[in-house]
This record gives sequence, structure tokens and C-alpha cells, in this order.
Amino acid sequence: MGLVDLFFVASAPVLKVLLLTALGSFLALEPIDILGENARKQLNTVVFFVFNPALVSSNLAKTITFESVVLLWFMPFNVLGTFLIGSALGWVLIKITRPPQHLKGLILGCCAAGNMGNLPIIIIPAVCREKGSPFGAPDVCHTYGMAYASLSMAIGAIYLWSYVYNIVRIFSSKVNADEFTSNKKPNGATSKLLHGNSSEAVLPSENCSVSVDNANKLMLPSEEEKKGPILYAIKHYLRVFSRKINLKALFAPSTTGAMVGFIIGVVPQIRNLIIGGDAPLRVILDSASFLGEAAIPTLTLILGGNLLKGLRGSGILQPLIFGIIAVRYIFLPLLGIIIVKSAIRFGLVHSDPLYQFVLLLQYALPPAMNIGTITQLFGAGKSECSVIMLWTYAFASVSLTLWSAYFMWLVV
Repeated sequence: MGLVDLFFVASAPVLKVLLLTALGSFLALEPIDILGENARKQLNTVVFFVFNPALVSSNLAKTITFESVVLLWFMPFNVLGTFLIGSALGWVLIKITRPPQHLKGLILGCCAAGNMGNLPIIIIPAVCREKGSPFGAPDVCHTYGMAYASLSMAIGAIYLWSYVYNIVRIFSSKVNADEFTSNKKPNGATSKLLHGNSSEAVLPSENCSVSVDNANKLMLPSEEEKKGPILYAIKHYLRVFSRKINLKALFAPSTTGAMVGFIIGVVPQIRNLIIGGDAPLRVILDSASFLGEAAIPTLTLILGGNLLKGLRGSGILQPLIFGIIAVRYIFLPLLGIIIVKSAIRFGLVHSDPLYQFVLLLQYALPPAMNIGTITQLFGAGKSECSVIMLWTYAFASVSLTLWSAYFMWLVV
């Protein structure tokens, strides 16, 4: 199959995504207001807690076995590579453009985290069903393609909420600290303590519970430190780590669904109960698959509604937008080709062309939509994020088609 034929095969899924995205934007318009902001929030909650976990768990349970886990071991490292390389390129972009402090975390996040779940789950089944697909029988391609896409979604969610989440948190905390420092006034409360009534502020009151003896005790090591300084240090760092890392966000429903799917697929006793035409509990998997099928169109409609906010614009610099587009659609895919082809050459990736296509596709995806949720959590770069998402997803319609066609040509 020639490159031109592959281009037409690759363009059909992207066109389907564009049509549903345009419909979502239309439904989100104020005169229509079917997918307004409140409706999108409610619908997104259902997708996040119900549809996505059902989709991930059912697809992984059908196809994942102990043998396939061994074959797919390279994917977590491949996704990690996209995050690390994207971060490095994003840092170079920051050094070149010198953006405001509150945008640095957003830029690093957009360069690091691609849409590992939603778009592969939309694109790969459409490629499999397309006439002339190079990946064999549509049913077999769809089954294994959805398993690869579901695994990609689960791994991407783990890295997003553990890595990008904390990058945005660190830079937003720096911004908040700078604002707190700049908002201090010489005639404020601090200056009153220094200039007026300073004796009342400095001297302890009569009811002060910290005496000199207590202060000396506080300076001495505690019993826990005396008994085991190493154990005390471990407990201290674990306590600090649990406060710094949002474990609740890390174990998102999609990640939990992936764990359930892995357990069902890998443990033969559970697999025989749930999977198969004669399985006594097969209705559970059928129900999960039925719920999961609603995730793809719903996610695409929400995506269109969210992108509508970017049309209102903001004061973000154009070089930043073009820089992020260049990172995600030029440099990352080129480096991804080198990495994946090298892994294939050294025997680290098995010979399934569809699996190799998914690995390559992970380097050419637009930024993850959940970055907008993270910026809303910390209040840093919310409006700028909408503009970045609008332009990156607009360019994705062209770049994804071109790169998908080229990736197919490379692997078949």
C-alpha cells in the first residue's frame, strides 16, 4: 500500500474526530447551551468516574494475559520517554521565549503530556474499521488496538497526575509566594509589629504555655529519634511525600480500572469466571463494555465544548503557541521515530505492526486535556491554557493525519 493510500486511511479517523468536535463546539454555544459549562462539568464527571474506567477495564480484561504483559513491557518506558523529552524541549522553549512565571508550569505540562487516552481510543478503532487498513482483520485489529489504547490511557494518567500535576503545582506556588511578597505594604501589620506597640507583640502573655523548660525540651531529640534515627527519617520523608503528592489524583478511576482489567486478565481463575461465552459472570464484562462504548463520542463532544473557550483569546504570546506546536508536532515525533525504531532493531518491541504504530503515535499527540483541569486547580494560566488547546488541536487535524500515514508506512 502506497503512502497516498495510507494518507486517505489516516485522514478518515481524524475527520470523524473533527466532525464530533465541531458538533460539541456548536452545542456549547450560548444560544444553543446544550453543552454549557455546567453541563460539560456534569458530563465530564460521569465520563471520568464511570465511562473511562469501564472502557479501560473491559478492553484490558479481554486481551491482557500474562504472556501479553511480557510483550507490552516497553510501553510504560515509551510513554515516560515522551514526558521526559517533552519536558526537556519545553525547558528549552522557556529559555528562548522567557514567558511570565505563571506560564512556565503550563508550558512544561503542554510539552510533556500528550493526550494518551482519548485520541488513541478514538483514532485506532476508526483506523481498524477503515477499508484498506494495513493492520489486518477489523475485529482482531479493534480488539488488540483497544487494549493498546487502554493501556496507553492508564499509563498516561499515572504520569500526568504524578509528574505534570506537581510541575504545575511547584510553579504556581512560586507565583503565589511572589504575589504574597509583593502585596506586603510598609504600613501593614508587619510594620505595626516593628514600630508601634512592639513590646506587646514581642513579649509573651501570662497564659503562654511555652516556658523556658519546655523550650529546652523542644530542642532535645525526641524518644522516637533516640530509638531509631533512620526509622524516624523514613517516617518524616514519607509524611512529607504524602503531603506533596496527590495520591488521590494519582489513583484516578482510569488507573483503578486498568488495575482491575489487569487482575481479571492475568489471573486465570477470575478470567474463566468473567471472560468467554460460557463464563458464568460474563454479564459483568458485557455491562462494562456497554458503558465503555459511550466514552468515545462523549469525550469528543466535551473536547469540542472545551475548545470553544479558546476562541475568546487571551494575552498569551504567539511565539509560545508556535513553540509548543513545534515541540509536539515536529521535534517529538522525529525523536520518537528514532527511539521506537531503535527499540525494534534491538528486539525490545515485538513485531506487531499495530503495537509499533501505537508507540509511534504516542509521540505525535496534542497536549492532554486534563492539563486544563490542573491549571484550574492551582489558578495559574487558565485562560492561556484554553488558547493553547484551541490552536494545538486545530493543528492536530493536519499533523495527526500526516504523521499517522507516515507511521503506517514505517511499520507495515
